[in-house]
Amino acid sequence: MSRLLEVEGRRTYAEAGVSIAAGDAAVARFAPAAAAATRPEVLEGLGGFAGLFALPARYRDPVLVASADGVGTKLEVARLAGHFDTVGIDLVAMLVDDLVCTGAEPLFVLDYVAVGALEPARVAEVVAGVAEGCRIAGAALLGGETAEHGGVMKPDDLDLAGFAVGAVERDDRLGAHRVEVGDALVGLHSPNLRSNGYTLVREVLLSEPGALERPAYPGCAESLAQVLLAPSVIYAPGVLALREALGPALHAAAHVTGGGIVGNVVRLLPEGRHARVDLAAFPTPEVFFEIQRRGPVGPEEMVRVFNCGLGMVLALASASAEAAVAELGAAGFPASVVGEVVAGQRGVSLR
Repeated sequence: MSRLLEVEGRRTYAEAGVSIAAGDAAVARFAPAAAAATRPEVLEGLGGFAGLFALPARYRDPVLVASADGVGTKLEVARLAGHFDTVGIDLVAMLVDDLVCTGAEPLFVLDYVAVGALEPARVAEVVAGVAEGCRIAGAALLGGETAEHGGVMKPDDLDLAGFAVGAVERDDRLGAHRVEVGDALVGLHSPNLRSNGYTLVREVLLSEPGALERPAYPGCAESLAQVLLAPSVIYAPGVLALREALGPALHAAAHVTGGGIVGNVVRLLPEGRHARVDLAAFPTPEVFFEIQRRGPVGPEEMVRVFNCGLGMVLALASASAEAAVAELGAAGFPASVVGEVVAGQRGVSLR
């Protein structure tokens, strides 16, 4: 007989802070939603030790593109509000909208959920959001991990991160190498904060008890919780459809996340190119002005931290700008011409 079988047991993993039964219950809850977020190329997904995915046969000379990200302290707002149904969509948006800046089609996503104490319903709510985001993006939820960190994280703590892989033809990559003087800048509008700047948001807007239940700002019909937890728009399908429509006229893309408009638009510029962005050319949702008033937060800090209503910026041939705006609008992505690329020191100026 093995020595492992000789000792009478009293202590359990669950007593130490990790419930295998709760983990199994969580998987049973989110498995149907996760399994529905799939693609024909999935050979083996949830339930195995690793996910298997075949590259689509239509690619001639594919380059794999990968990204990793999280949801940040928006998760703390979700915890305080007790609603976790949208943060999974935010995660997918942060991942696939980074991928599409290279022109890549999102293929699959993997998620990682860490908790202090595993509540199956809460984890299932998070993963169902990830699955919904994958469905919107056209990607498969290929696998993931749920980890219970008893005794290390507080029982109510939760963190969420993920990884995405896409593919693009080597010769079709978008990027700064394609951007030219005279290019138009087309901005895809953002109706909310997406998933960035929430550390400052929480300090400015959540300092008073009960703030999440009150109107987001004077005259708003929604609570602050509803406005802050509104899910991020997933732009990747719109950008890919535009690429299909415009072909080589679409040159580069910048996903406006942490770093705001200034810190991200500069990333689509080569040396010797300067971007001029007109802040009046797109709508800024009122929640941004509420943050600015309540801070108070100055204009330079606002555009350095937040998207201020501009979720993604595309550089494209100026002759195609109006067609791009029309194409994006018809696909459900409101957009406008927001600026231009000129010769000059690499950087971004706002007016």
